[in-house]
Amino acid sequence: MGKFLAAAPCFTIPMLVLLIVGCAARPFYPLPSRLPEGSRQPLQTTRPYNIAHRGSNGEFPEETLPAYKRAIEEGADFIETDVLSSKDGVLICFHDVTLDQTTDVGKYKKFANRRRTYDVQGVNITGFFTVDFTLKELQSLKVKQRYPFRDQQHNGKFSIITFEDFIAIALDAPRVVGIYPEIKNPVFINQRVKWRDGKIFEDKFVEILKKHGYKDLPQILLIDDTTIPTQDTNQTYWEITSDSYFNYIKKYVVGIGPWKDTIVPAVNNYMLTPTDLVTRAHTHNLQVHPYTFRNEYNFVHFNFHQDSYEEFDYWINTIRVDGIFTDFTGSLHHFKKWTSNLPPNDTEEQNASDLLHKISVMLNPYRS
Repeated sequence: MGKFLAAAPCFTIPMLVLLIVGCAARPFYPLPSRLPEGSRQPLQTTRPYNIAHRGSNGEFPEETLPAYKRAIEEGADFIETDVLSSKDGVLICFHDVTLDQTTDVGKYKKFANRRRTYDVQGVNITGFFTVDFTLKELQSLKVKQRYPFRDQQHNGKFSIITFEDFIAIALDAPRVVGIYPEIKNPVFINQRVKWRDGKIFEDKFVEILKKHGYKDLPQILLIDDTTIPTQDTNQTYWEITSDSYFNYIKKYVVGIGPWKDTIVPAVNNYMLTPTDLVTRAHTHNLQVHPYTFRNEYNFVHFNFHQDSYEEFDYWINTIRVDGIFTDFTGSLHHFKKWTSNLPPNDTEEQNASDLLHKISVMLNPYRS
């Protein structure tokens, strides 16, 4: 698997558009904006990146406009999305190739005959597939929260958005916010969707990015569980995390995005001894952005006593990762703000600092 900072021919690479080269200094590429140049607070590069996994989907249904807007309000450095295609070739923000789990597609009698069974990466899957619906039909559906233990009050209120809608959210943000798109199931999509100009899914993806001003396209290689081979090249986990492979991919990617349990294995929800994956990646000047961190007790390993802040502390200060994918953007933002020894660098903190300074100045004449 992979994430695209830009499109890659061999992997489902996420595309972290904007990013960084190097684990220490973190230089980043300039981003386009709809606001006047210089009017937005720049992306912070001094602390591990807060990557909003499908938006702030702990609060709102994933991949929706309010989920992404809330993530930006809560301090996300990057907003992450998954990219699929409609039947008529429009790129959309959606995670699953089927609509069943996170939309109300099943309640529409007019779509009852759209249920199909397709081979997706060697597995037969039955359901309502995005590639069998036009954009107009997809946007007539309403999305819902994936997990039953999360807030259900927003179910049925929001629609699927396009990839260009997603980009617009970042471009309209009051500060610099990177985008972190991942193309999903490109082999399957290219089998089912045909574009008139002869281009393929990956071409259309990069075309949209360039259309909106994303010129430099650094990439992150997303890495799945140890048992799952890469989608396009059928390589094993051990091959793609070897030193020789890291030495090869560092020519065109700036980092890796592993599932967190491949960095620190866990058994019966207890974490074991960490592997050397992060150390070796850093040796090759590759950043490491593990996924996915969730606040709920059934996702936090017992080692952290059900405390997500304790978990953040371990991964940032002991394992020393360079970014974290989280469903709860606000929690990670607050942890970083409260534990950082660095000067404040967001508006809220700066305003508070300015106010304290003014109060101090006012009190000076009364001090002996």
